Amino acid sequence: MNFRRGTQREEPEINLVPLIDVLLVILIFLMVTTTYSKFGELKITLPEAAAQKPPKEPNPINVTVDAQGHYMVNNNPVASATVDSLSLELRRAAGDQKDPVIVINADAKSTHQSVVNVMEAARISGYSHITFTNQSQ
Repeated sequence: MNFRRGTQREEPEINLVPLIDVLLVILIFLMVTTTYSKFGELKITLPEAAAQKPPKEPNPINVTVDAQGHYMVNNNPVASATVDSLSLELRRAAGDQKDPVIVINADAKSTHQSVVNVMEAARISGYSHITFTNQSQ
């Protein structure tokens, strides 16, 4: 039932003018804020290198410390556990190497002092390259 006789129904329309105005403002904003930079071209001649093989690293000295505080230098047991005897063994194992790499393989349950003794023996011997091994899980 149509109770509104004689009145015509208006079709809804979408006014696109405000939408176009907003888009133009956004476009103008982007154009103003955008920087147009020219990259200058430089002709660069890069250096070349003719590298030789790196020098062979000296054999590391492996020092093993077990949980009871016993030491082994390159799988040779050290007779006494003093810093001086350990330093003597390190110098003997190094031979003619000037500054070898000392690799400390310490047991997880070894005392902290046992590891410090190895580091002190390396210092007395004049070796400064010390590294530690660990087990990844």
